[in-house]
Amino acid sequence: MGSDNPAGAANQQERPGAEQWVVGFVDGEGCFSISVVRNPGCRFGWQVQHEFAVTQAASSRPALELLEEVFGCGRIVEQLRPHDHRQVLLRFSVKRRSELVDRVVPFFEANPLRTAKRTDFERFAQVLQLMQAGAHLSDVGLRNIASITESMNRRQRSRFLESSEAIRQPPRSTAR
Repeated sequence: MGSDNPAGAANQQERPGAEQWVVGFVDGEGCFSISVVRNPGCRFGWQVQHEFAVTQAASSRPALELLEEVFGCGRIVEQLRPHDHRQVLLRFSVKRRSELVDRVVPFFEANPLRTAKRTDFERFAQVLQLMQAGAHLSDVGLRNIASITESMNRRQRSRFLESSEAIRQPPRSTAR
């Protein structure tokens, strides 16, 4: 039963066709999100948060468990439905950058999404690559990341770009 493959690779080999099922499921139900949120503890008072998530009714737990098995990372968390607090939702969530970069991004590069969600994924992967290069640690990089996030998912204006700090201050680098 043992395998020398990493958990995600072994599970993908043991479930032929699982990759295409995951692609279809994530195309319909998944979300790749990047947010630039206030955090006074960060250098510029802003933090980049990233998450790959799939939310389902509690009765669909086996589908989320399969995602957890295929990716070999992430976790399933319970939350209440926003408009009906008696209904439990489950959320498969991957937030650790290392897991996103090492497992989630390579999976979807090897098994491309087929809907408009592919564009969100590509922008998500672009932001993670920028962060790996340290772009989120400079004002210019934060602006670039915030600009990319505006074109993802709900296409909302970035709170960072609308903030008084970003508006009043010209972009500056932190090169020392």
